[in-house]
Amino acid sequence: MLSDVEDLLACPLCRGDLTAGERALRCPAGHSFDVARQGYASLLAGGAATGTADTAAMVQARAGFLDAGHYTPLASALAELASGTVLDAGAGTGHYLAAALRSGAAERGLALDLSKHAMRRAARAHPGIGAVVADLWRDLPVRDAVVDTVYDVFAPRNAPEFRRVLRPGGRLLVATPTAAHLAELVGPLGLLSVDERKDERLAETFAGTFRLESADLVTIALRLTSEEAATLVGMTPSAHHVPEGELRKRLAGLGTEIDATAQVRVAVYLPER
Repeated sequence: MLSDVEDLLACPLCRGDLTAGERALRCPAGHSFDVARQGYASLLAGGAATGTADTAAMVQARAGFLDAGHYTPLASALAELASGTVLDAGAGTGHYLAAALRSGAAERGLALDLSKHAMRRAARAHPGIGAVVADLWRDLPVRDAVVDTVYDVFAPRNAPEFRRVLRPGGRLLVATPTAAHLAELVGPLGLLSVDERKDERLAETFAGTFRLESADLVTIALRLTSEEAATLVGMTPSAHHVPEGELRKRLAGLGTEIDATAQVRVAVYLPER
């Protein structure tokens, strides 16, 4: 709930501390932000571009696929590395954050995402989650040095802001797909492929802000029905690039059971001193 994480939040307009009141978050300067009946709040500053946010259909697809347990090994790997107060930057439905809370690794969680549809679901994913609509490319509406762990799972990476919100001794967990991720589907379905220079670009992103402590691969063998494969595609950016009718046609050519491999690099970063 938002009231459980109000001590983490900062006003996006003046950076003042926010407190939770009756259906609103307020700062001492008088700025007020409504809390939706679904339990989330929007702390978007003026001029934020929401065109890249996940749509309702994408969020529904993600919830269906993740709740079916297909990526449970990834959720477990992240939970094993989490501790204390966890900020999930680009949280989507709150699936990974909720897994950390259920495991006992996390004490409470703050979910940030640009999609209001995602935050509606994240607010209900676990009682320990406070959900906030925010733009990850801008200053985060979070106070300095208040979280122990930052999650970044298939999400934009704002290194300076991640560094600012982490407490001393905190860690950043970054999950990114490898070039082998869903390779069995990329070609036949015409999906977007992963940049082979991704690790190199990650190093450039975090240079001078974070240092890599460790990295491991999580490899998941998937056996999907055509419907499950369609749901998987629907939760990714490829949903914007392959029309549904064409996707169904291509899936029909793969048979009734489709084998694929999800491969994700889970990296632990520590702040540079």
